[in-house]
Amino acid sequence: MANVSRATPRGITLATASTIIEAAQEAARRRNLRPMSFAVLDSGGDLVAFKREDGNGIRRFDVVMGKAIGSLVMNRPSRVIGEIGKANPMFIQSLGSAVQGRLIPSPGGVLIKNKEGQIIGAVGASGDEPDEDEACAIEGIRAAGLLSEPAEPTPGVR
Repeated sequence: MANVSRATPRGITLATASTIIEAAQEAARRRNLRPMSFAVLDSGGDLVAFKREDGNGIRRFDVVMGKAIGSLVMNRPSRVIGEIGKANPMFIQSLGSAVQGRLIPSPGGVLIKNKEGQIIGAVGASGDEPDEDEACAIEGIRAAGLLSEPAEPTPGVR
């Protein structure tokens, strides 16, 4: 049998992505949130895993991808990208064009970092209020033993 060539994972393995999604989904159920969708991307912006709960709204795949891709492109959580957009809407419009419209500058795009603080991927979460989406993504990342940016959910989120 011939040796099979394999690429090196770019920061996030399928097992890690699955852990993140399962823990984020558990956090959403514990909080009694609306049905959720989660996507985990590696550091190159490729999809590693996606899960959409039954009853979630339409086009959620596009929403979670837009939150996560925007975070990776800007090296910032999607919450911060939204804040940048308030001060400079033309920049956010141009950025959206540069990524073929795959930019959602609303909380729920969370960077995944290793113990050294390097960005190794991103999570996109959507289904409930943006702050709740973000909080579930943060919990999922922590459950995988990794660091998140933002490091903490927004104060007051249950």
